[in-house]
Amino acid sequence: MAYKTPDQIAVAAAAAGEKKAHLPIPKMLVGGFLAGAYIAFAGLLAVDVTAGLDPALWGGVTTLLTGAVFSMGLVLVIVAGSELLTGNMALVPMAVLHKRITIGRLGLNWTVILLANLLGALFVAYVLAIQAGVVGTAGSPEGSTAAATYERLSAIATGKAVTESNGTIFLRAIGCNWLVCLGVWMALAAEDIAGKVLAIFFPITAFVALGFDHIVANMFFLPAAHWAGTPGFGWGDILRNWLFAGMGNVVGGSVFVGLAYWFLYLRGAPATPATTAGTSDGSGTSGAPRQEQRKG
Repeated sequence: MAYKTPDQIAVAAAAAGEKKAHLPIPKMLVGGFLAGAYIAFAGLLAVDVTAGLDPALWGGVTTLLTGAVFSMGLVLVIVAGSELLTGNMALVPMAVLHKRITIGRLGLNWTVILLANLLGALFVAYVLAIQAGVVGTAGSPEGSTAAATYERLSAIATGKAVTESNGTIFLRAIGCNWLVCLGVWMALAAEDIAGKVLAIFFPITAFVALGFDHIVANMFFLPAAHWAGTPGFGWGDILRNWLFAGMGNVVGGSVFVGLAYWFLYLRGAPATPATTAGTSDGSGTSGAPRQEQRKG
C-alpha cells in the first residue's frame, strides 16, 4: 500500500495550506458552501439514523453510531473536494509557519470559509432538514418517526446550547479539532480513496462519540433544532456556542496539529514553491511532490 511518511505529510500539508490561502474568493465561497453542506448532511443523517434509540437500552452505542455515520461528512469534504474551516485551521497555519503565506492571507481564508461554511450548513438545516420534513418539529405526533427525529435533534442541541458551560464548550472544541485535523492529516498520507476513508473514519467517530464540539457541525445542529421549535434556547445561546467552539477548534487544529507537526518536521527546513507540487492533498488542491513508501 502506498502512503506518505509523517515528514512527507508535513510537506504536503504546508503546500496544501498555501494553495488554499491563495484560492480566489469565489472559489473559497463555493468550496466553503459545499463543505458546510456536507457536514450538515452528515449531521442530518446521524440524527435520522439514531432517532428513537433509547439511551437506557443502547447506552454508548448511540453515540458510537452517531459518530460512525457522521464521518461521512469529512469523507465528502476530502474525497469530493471542498473547503472546511476546521481542516484549514491546521493546514493554513502550517503554511504561515513555513513562511509561504502571510497572516493576512490566513485571516482572509478563515473569514471567507467561515461565512461560506455557515451558509452551506444553514441551507441544509432549513431547507433539507426542516422544510423537507426529514426532521420533525415540536408539533409532530407523539410516537411518529418525525417526533423521534425531533427528540434526537433537540437532545443534541440542548446539550450543546444550554447544558454545556463556556469553558466546557471550549475544552471539548479543542479535543474535537485535534481529532478532526488528525483525520485530515492522515488522509494526506493515503494515496488511494480507501486509505483516505479509513484514515478519516476513526478520529471523526471518536470526536462525536466523546461529545466534542465542532463549530461547523453546530452550525447545523443548533439552528435546525431552533427552527424545529426546541424550547429553552435562542440565537444568543447559539452564537455563544459558536464563539467558544470556534476558539477551541482554533487551538485544537492550529496548536496540537499545525504547530506541533511543523515543529517536528518543518522547523528549519527551506520552504519550497508550491507551484512545483504534483500530488493531491485529497481536497481539491495540489500537495507536495510524491515520495511514496511501499509496504508489504
